[in-house]
Amino acid sequence: MEKKEHYRNDLPHFQQPGQAYFVTWCLLESVPPKACARYTKRLQELDNQLQMLKQQRASSYVINKILADYRSTRKKYVAAYNRLLDRGTHPTINLVSAENLPIMRQTLSFWNDKRIENIAFCVMPNHVHWVLRTLPVDEAGKPVYLQDLMHSVKKFMATQINQLAGRRGSIWQPENFDTTIRDDVHLYRSVMYTLNNPVKAGWVDDWRQWPGSWACG
Repeated sequence: MEKKEHYRNDLPHFQQPGQAYFVTWCLLESVPPKACARYTKRLQELDNQLQMLKQQRASSYVINKILADYRSTRKKYVAAYNRLLDRGTHPTINLVSAENLPIMRQTLSFWNDKRIENIAFCVMPNHVHWVLRTLPVDEAGKPVYLQDLMHSVKKFMATQINQLAGRRGSIWQPENFDTTIRDDVHLYRSVMYTLNNPVKAGWVDDWRQWPGSWACG
């Protein structure tokens, strides 16, 4: 798999070794594929404009204007997507069941201090929020890319969960929502959103009561 700092599936992705991220992914059945199609299309259009303007060496004013529109649209997309996720309270595969939650927690913790700095995560019944920082290089001295990390983590989780249930096939939607953490304020807000997701969804009164939540320190 070719590694690029900018790549695209349905959504644009940006990755760089040593970068902090806020990542969300969900079960295959959680959100209908076309539920947020309008936002997906608009983001693709804006991303194409950004790449073209950069190639043309447009002024920073023009680029920043499109970038602000992109960030605003993406924020609306993520908010709409998360509202849909929180409605899915009884998925066919329950990620926080007594059988599946240990798999989820162990996998999310496995690469800590090897390829990532683990900051916080929250496993919900049908989706996962994860705040992490990739290390610049892994134990073999190779650059650590989020693309590789997510492929490894999602594949291992799916394999273990399928084995327990006696099933086969993909369990995850192929797309991840990964946001580059810009600064300490953004990091704090990402961690708070992650930990308070079960509170917001009405499962618990305090995030510490939720068995799928974890935070460093």
